Parts: sequence; structure tokens; C-alpha cells
Amino acid sequence: MMEINYRSLGLRVGLEIHQQLDTKSKLFCSCPAKLAPEDSRYHEVVRSLWLSKSELGELDPAAVYEIARGRKIVYRVPEGHACLVELDEEPPHDINREALLISLSIAKALNAKPVDEIYVMRKIVVDGSNTAGFQRTAIIALGGYVEDEEGVVGIQTIALEEDAARKVAEGLDYVVYNLDRLGIPLIEISTAPDIRTPEQALRVAYKIGLIMRLSGRVKRGIGTIRQDLNISIEKGERIEVKGVEKLELIPKVITYEVVRQLSLLSIRDELLKRGLKPSDVPESFVDVTEVMKSCGSKMVRTNIEKGLRVYALSLPGFKGILGKEVCPGRRFGTELSDYAKAWGGVGGIIHSDELPAYGISEQDLDAIYRHLSLSRDKDAFILVISDYEKAERAFKAIVERLRYAFVGVPRETRGANPDGTTRYLRPQPGAARMYPETDIRPIRVDSMLLKEVEGLVIPKPEDVYRTLIEEHGLSRDLASQLIRDPILHLYLDLVEELRGVTSPQIIATTIVVHMKSLKREGVDVDKVGYSELAKILSAVGRGELAKEAIPEAIRAVASGTSLEDFLKSFKAMSMEEIEKVVEDVITSNIEYIRAKGLDKSVSLVMGKVMSIVRGRADGALVSTIVKKKLQSLFAERE
Repeated sequence: MMEINYRSLGLRVGLEIHQQLDTKSKLFCSCPAKLAPEDSRYHEVVRSLWLSKSELGELDPAAVYEIARGRKIVYRVPEGHACLVELDEEPPHDINREALLISLSIAKALNAKPVDEIYVMRKIVVDGSNTAGFQRTAIIALGGYVEDEEGVVGIQTIALEEDAARKVAEGLDYVVYNLDRLGIPLIEISTAPDIRTPEQALRVAYKIGLIMRLSGRVKRGIGTIRQDLNISIEKGERIEVKGVEKLELIPKVITYEVVRQLSLLSIRDELLKRGLKPSDVPESFVDVTEVMKSCGSKMVRTNIEKGLRVYALSLPGFKGILGKEVCPGRRFGTELSDYAKAWGGVGGIIHSDELPAYGISEQDLDAIYRHLSLSRDKDAFILVISDYEKAERAFKAIVERLRYAFVGVPRETRGANPDGTTRYLRPQPGAARMYPETDIRPIRVDSMLLKEVEGLVIPKPEDVYRTLIEEHGLSRDLASQLIRDPILHLYLDLVEELRGVTSPQIIATTIVVHMKSLKREGVDVDKVGYSELAKILSAVGRGELAKEAIPEAIRAVASGTSLEDFLKSFKAMSMEEIEKVVEDVITSNIEYIRAKGLDKSVSLVMGKVMSIVRGRADGALVSTIVKKKLQSLFAERE
């Protein structure tokens, strides 16, 4: 990939970090703020979107797009996890005070200033994920900042809002949402576009996330936090990238978006260099089904047999343009395909720059070119296999996108892919997409409210890191791993409960090393709750269990065995038993030991012995016996 000087390109990045708050109930009703079990009973409600103009007679671009898709929206209403508020059949209740206090405490930790009065607003959301057609959101603080080695990054707004419904299924003409997630309190932190490099974006996102985790009042797990990015370069356009769930993916998403915008600008320059104009992209398309009936592609023939037709759009002078790579693994044709899928509801497109492929041969390609009266040396074409109505919508979107290629980068909302690339989602919404929520009274941020917030102190990350090293005696590496992990508060709670019983080093190693290692092995460590883990660590501190046996104890408890039964069956080995194991290992590896010498043999024997005793012997004791036996062996040789 090309080397990029981000500052010379004028890269500007703003983050929008959305994090679910760990509250008992939802933001505007008393339903539990957690997802329903997968086997929950639910009712279904089917609805459709309708388009209406604003007070100024304007239509929102994103709304126009969603209406054009014509999809049915199915809502699943799980019993005990959603009510009439989520269905938009009952007005919202008063705002959740617990969520308000948590969000204000996070705002304070981010150096933001609370607003004097909080007004809940309605933000237009037209993808069906909010039953009312809007999301309730309230700005609670302004003007914070995050310090970074490349400069201070401003925080423009901090908002408290309701999470959207959870998408569980989707087709070309329908989408299914579960209402269990709708209404869960969410904090949205929006930075200024002060970020200048992908690496800085990662650091800032990490620091904001860390501050929220240190509050101890945010949810953990997949789907509880997501990052949206606003990315632009000087000669390009501001692109909104939605749904970056993995923090480590942020730099790659930014890099790929910069590469994509540079590639689109290069395509623009190439089109103009060829002397082409937007009007050279025709609006009309033709039916080429008869030409394709005898082609070698089984995929094409099967679709024709199903009654679908093959339509073609001629593109004079576009040879090689559609096949140009815009970022790793994606070509300009892929961009056009995204538009066709989104607006037309078709499965995708086939374009001449990728042929022969899909069973379409050189002969088939020649036949299409002849039928369209195009030159294979200069021209291109796009095929869509569908019914006429979908093809018409798809080609309309493709033509508009091709004509915009002469301008450069279109302003879009895009979705993040797992590999760091992005795909077209929809046009960016209009600026006037918020209006007041008339069913909820304004909230005065008075001295009483702020006094409650004072009680929710969030420590500074650097202070916590220092405490872990200086007071808890952890290594820098272990402290760094722990402070990055959402389970930091589990560690702090265990240290407090087991103070004077079990050392912080053992607790940290258990959480950071053993739990994660067992999870990778497939052990369901989530079944080992706080109380069970505290009992295991307490047994270690009291000398009832060797620290080396912690993984075995966790494994047993996760499988349903009680700790008491495990301790009865998992008896510590006697000195004689340990010595016998050590002697057997030395005998089995005597040639290697003699060849390597005393110092290099200790770790080999130690490792093999510990794998046999599996936690039934203290590591320090085993080490003493191993060294003693080996020293005796080499002393005899002398």
C-alpha cells in the first residue's frame, strides 16, 4: 500500500463513541436494561415507513432513501423486556436518574461543563431501528477535552440517549428488529475533528473508553460499545463510518478510507483526462436476456430460467475504470454494486472489467459487446440480473453515482467491514434532523444534582496505573494489561474483599492470564461468577489450594463442580509423591539432561513435572526439589 503523509493531505478525524450504561432499567421506562434470552417468548408487530416533509417543506435525504427501499419492518416484542413505550404506543416516562448521574460523572472526568438545563430532543432515525422514527437524545455537557501526545483533542458534545432496537434478520424487502435493546441508556461522546493521524485516533478512543470503564458503570461485551468515525481529507469529503466495534480496527478503517478517497480522486482525474463528461453516462439500459440465454454461466442461465431478465448499461470510454482498486479488496465496481444493492434491492452487478468470470466466456463477452455496439478496447458495460422494477432502481442509482465520479468523493454514510474496509449504507442525513421532545419536561442541572454527581468519582487512568504498580506490586506489563481490560473493576473488588488474604499479584494473574487462557481453550469461564472466583482465590490465600491449581479449580467450577467437592478430590501431593514424579522425569530425560548440563535442565524438568502434578503441588516447593535432585545427579558425576 502507498505511504501516506496524513498531515499533508489535511486528514481530519472526529470520533463518536457510543457506550451502553450499566443501569437497572431503560432510559424512559422501567423495563430491564438487558437483552432478553434467545428462547424468550415474543410478539410480533409489522410496520412500514411513511415519508413526510419538514415544516419548511423539505425532505431528508436519508428518509427518501429508506422509503425508496420499500421494506417491511418486523418488530419482536420480548415478554418482560419491552413495553408500550418501546412500541411508541405510550409516552416516555421521566428520564432515568441513575443514567443521568453516570453520564454526568463521565462528562466531568472528560473535563466537560454540564449544561444548565437538559432538553430531550428527537433525532430523526429512518432505518426502522426506532419505532417512533426518531431517537430520544439529550445533550448533557459541552466543551471537554482529552490530552494526547500529538495535541489536545476537544470534546464537542456529550449526550445521553436511548439505544436502538437490535437487528436480528434482514432480507431485500424486510428487516426484523428485537425491541429488547431499544431504550437501553447510552452515552454518546463526540470529539472535535482535531485528530490528525490514525494512531492518534486509536489512542484517543482508547483513553475515552478507559475513562468510561473506570467509572465501573458501563456494560461490557460485544455490542455494548461502538465507534463511529467522521473522516475527511482536504480535497475529498467528510465520510461518516458507522459501527466500528473493535478498537484496534480504527487505524485501519481511517487508512483505508483515505486510500479510497485518493483513489476516487484519481478516477475523477482519469475520466477528465479521457475527455469524458457526466452526460456521457447514459440513463437508459437495455434487455440482453436473449444474448445471455446461451452463455456458459450456470448462474446466469439459472436466473433466466427463474424468470429474471438480464439488463445492460453501456459505458462508452469507461474501459478499465470499473476495475480500478479503490482500497484493498475493493474496486470501483464494488462501490457501484453497493449502490445497486442498497437502492435497487438487487444481488449485485457484473461489469466488463471483471470478465471473463462467473462462467461468462470470451465468446459471451464478445457477443455482449457486439449487441451493445461497444468497443472492447475503449468501452465498458454493467449487467444487472433481476426484474425490471429493481433493475430500474438499481441503474438509476448507478448512473447518479457514475456521474458524481466526475466530481470526486460523494458525501455518504458508510458501514465498517470486519477487514477495515467500508461499504455504502445511505446518504448522510440533512442538518435539520432534531426537534424538541414534547412529552418530557426539561431537567434543571441544579446544585443538588451536581452534589450527587460529586459522589461518583472516576479516578484518572494514570493514578490507577500508578496504584497497581506501587501499592499492589504488579509488574508494568500486568498493570498495562489490566488497566486496558473492562474487568479492571472485578480485580479491584476482589483485591478489596481479599485484602490480607490473597495477594493482588495472584488475583491479577488469575483474571488476566488464567481466565483468558481457559476461555481460549473453550472453557465457559462466564459460569464462574464473582463469588465462586472469590472463594477460589480465598482458598489459595488460606493455603487450602496451591496457586498453580487455580486453572484446574476454575475449569472444575465452570463444568458444574462445587469448589468444596473439587478441594476434596484435588488433594495436595505429599513430599514423597512429588519427589517420585521428579525422579521419574529425570530418569526419562537423562540423556538430554547430561548433554545440556545443570542450568539448562532445570526449566525442562520443572515444566514436565508441573504438567504432571497439575496444581497439586506448590511451584516453589517443586522448584526446590528439582534443583536439589539435579544438583545431586551432577555431583555424583564429578
